[in-house]
Order: sequence, then structure tokens, then C-alpha cells
Amino acid sequence: MAWCFNPMPMEEFVPACARMGLVGVEGIDAKYYPLMKEHGLKVSLCSGHGFKQGPLNPEYHEHCRTELRKAIDRAVKWDCQNVITFTGMREKEISDQQSQKNCVELWKSVIDYAEAKNVTLVLEHLNSRDDSHPMKGHPGYFGDDVDLCIDLIKQVDSPNMKLLFDFYHVQVMNGDVIRRFQQGLPYIGHLHTAGNPGRCELDENQEMNYAAIIKAVAESDYDGYVVQEYIPTWDDKLGSLRHGVALCDV
Repeated sequence: MAWCFNPMPMEEFVPACARMGLVGVEGIDAKYYPLMKEHGLKVSLCSGHGFKQGPLNPEYHEHCRTELRKAIDRAVKWDCQNVITFTGMREKEISDQQSQKNCVELWKSVIDYAEAKNVTLVLEHLNSRDDSHPMKGHPGYFGDDVDLCIDLIKQVDSPNMKLLFDFYHVQVMNGDVIRRFQQGLPYIGHLHTAGNPGRCELDENQEMNYAAIIKAVAESDYDGYVVQEYIPTWDDKLGSLRHGVALCDV
């Protein structure tokens, strides 16, 4: 996940990822896609409308629809399977029930386009508990319950609408991550990792047993990407990434 390693130049980061044996990168400006291709790296995920102005509010529907269609076209161009989507932030004047309806309505309005292009929309569940850093948690985010997100996906009722299951966010909000992964597997289209607390490396300074988690993933029918999305704390940032890669190579 390239954004986690800012301000490292992408001209340094991308070749380093390739040397480690990684197969894809995301969270990176599309202007670097040719550089990634040069080094044999896939675009593992394309960005859409962002997590703040989401389909929870119908005022953002046109924006979300336009950006998702653009992202789907970009995904096709670069042979990328997944485009990310979000619910958006809670709004006092919009009830939870109406928020769900608004989200499903928007996704249903673009899912036919995604199906025709053979691209999957992946809805990311985010934690709303951690307020220590703007990218460690998202207070006010509507889709902060992983079970709710799966229910919304079921309502869209398309094989091209899946869940982005982020072990870090699920641990913060729900816990029981291995069993939740196994139970939600039919609806999961993408995986993110990070340590908790702090969205740190997958090392001994956090509470999650990633050796067991990755073993469960490897033993399952999941065949998508496992993406390192932690914020480095080690002085050697690329060394920390090599550590995460080795841990996940099972």
C-alpha cells in the first residue's frame, strides 16, 4: 500500500516492491502505473470516490456514480479486478435505515456497468473507534460494523459486489477475526492487513497473531490479494515491508 510509505519516492518504492517478490501495489497515483508495469507489478485495486462523500447521502450519488464508472474504466485499462467503494460518513438528518437504502440504491445503479466490464466493487469496512490519527480510524464512518457491510452487499445481490475485509479494522470494531473471515468468505473480495493497536507492522509489538491469520487465509478458498496496509514505525521502512512479506509467504 504505497500511501503508507509517503514521502518515499515511488521511483524507489516500486522497484523495491518488485525485488521483494510482491505482485501488486495499490494506494498509488495512476501516473505511476506505467512504472509498476515496467517492474512486473499489477494494479491490485483502483480508487473511486473516497470514504467521506459516500452514497449514504443522495446528494453525493452523481459524484459517486461518476467516479466509480471512471475507476471501473481505469481498472479495465490496467487489468485490475477490484474498485474500492465506501458508505460515507454518518449524517444526523439521515437515519441508519435510510442510509442503508441510499447506499444500496447507488451501488445497484453502477453494478450492471461493473458486471459488463468484469470488475468487482469492494466495500471497505472501516473502524470508527481510533481517533488518534486521520488514517488509523474514521470516527463517524457509517460502515463500521462488518456484519452490516456484508448485509449491504447481500442487498445489492451481485457476484461483482464484495467486501474489502481489513483485519485491522475488523479487530478494532468486532474482533474474532479468523472466524469472521471464514464466515464472510463468500462475500470477501480483497484483504488488508495491519497490526493493532496503532495500525503498525505485523510484528511482536501488536496483539494480532498474523501467523495464524495468514495460515487460515492460505487454507481457505480465497484467491485474491493480501495487502500490507500498515503505517511503518521501524526506522528501516522497506525492512519492515520485507518482514511483512516474509510473514505472509506461507
